[in-house]
Amino acid sequence: ASSTLSSIASSVSEVTLIGEVDYDKLASASKFPHTADTLIARAKSLLNPDILLGQKDDGECLADDFEFVAAVVGPIGKDEYLGALANFKLEESFDIEPNFFGFSVDPMQPNRVWFFNRQTATHTAKFLGAEPKEDARDNELILPPQCYHIDFDDDLKMKEFGFYTVDRRQGTTGGLGGAFAYMYGVGRPLPIPECQPY
Repeated sequence: ASSTLSSIASSVSEVTLIGEVDYDKLASASKFPHTADTLIARAKSLLNPDILLGQKDDGECLADDFEFVAAVVGPIGKDEYLGALANFKLEESFDIEPNFFGFSVDPMQPNRVWFFNRQTATHTAKFLGAEPKEDARDNELILPPQCYHIDFDDDLKMKEFGFYTVDRRQGTTGGLGGAFAYMYGVGRPLPIPECQPY
């Protein structure tokens, strides 16, 4: 049995997928002035708490023509995006673990970084009028997996940011991601069809 498994593992490592893009060819043909490594490093720096996608640097990291777009919200521009984030202040009410992974640059759109997260959070303070529950276990939120993208301009400013839930059957927030997940998680979903559990 072990020899069969070894044979399978060996053959899998050598598989050529018909229809897979030629990463090296596309990278060499790209006119975008930054490498994949540079873009991924820049994306990670924007996600860190000292910048937090424009929340902590007064939008300095955002391009003038920046847009935010998600499944329900957007596209919205720079000022509206920053205003919306200032209203939520999730970090004041939740202990959030982002759990990012899977960073890659789109070989067919070389200014775009894709990545995922499986976010978890603990409700620790009042949010939208909802206080944390007495049983600590009832304050734990598990969001569904989400896929994100960040587009950069030539100056490494963030030109677009967006995300989508990719498996709505997972988690404890009714299939919702982003701020909607937190609203649902504390029992304060917006009264719109998009914020009801699936």
